[in-house]
Amino acid sequence: MTKPSRTFTAYIQRDLETGLYVGVVPGVPGAHTQGATLDELAANLREVLELCLEEAGEDADDIDPFVGLQQIELSA
Repeated sequence: MTKPSRTFTAYIQRDLETGLYVGVVPGVPGAHTQGATLDELAANLREVLELCLEEAGEDADDIDPFVGLQQIELSA
């Protein structure tokens, strides 16, 4: 029986020192990676997510869903 698909949200930044894109999936321990391009980062994130979920086993169903990001403005 095939498991239903799941959607995860990744938080992506560009490392100014290396020029690499860095991605983190909030709520999934160990789900972080990097890539030279956004396509490479997406492929690497898929791979690391599969590994993290496989390692979590049955506990993968208990991963807290990511809610979102909030921008906070500070005056200069």
